[in-house]
Amino acid sequence: MSGNASLDDGPFFHGTRANLAAGDRLFAGHRSNYRPEVIMNHVYFTALRDGAGLAAEIAAMLGPGEAEPHVYLVEPTGDFENDPNVTDKKFPGNPTRSYRTSAPMIVVEEITEWTRLTPEALESWRVRLAALRESDAEIIN
Repeated sequence: MSGNASLDDGPFFHGTRANLAAGDRLFAGHRSNYRPEVIMNHVYFTALRDGAGLAAEIAAMLGPGEAEPHVYLVEPTGDFENDPNVTDKKFPGNPTRSYRTSAPMIVVEEITEWTRLTPEALESWRVRLAALRESDAEIIN
């Protein structure tokens, strides 16, 4: 376990469209779920199960064809930090309990109990993300 217990001691969750298994490792250096032209320098995760669910829903929505959202219980293998994309830019402190790491994350298990978005909420996100892409705004780095 990392030396970041003072930030948060978890448990931690990762939301994605990737189909993973227990023991798999998540590494930085892959294409973003949100902007495929961006290679990620970090793996993002949260201590809020439904926050990971939201990330999974958005990743699936932006993915190819019939992509499915997945939420995984994950364990950091190294140090992590507050996610500056939400903590410093959008919310004071870290109420979303969102983090990032450049160290691998280990998948412990898939979590199936999380709050799914309604069709209306998904459509709202679809419109919001389309507007961000059209404005060339940064979605995530």
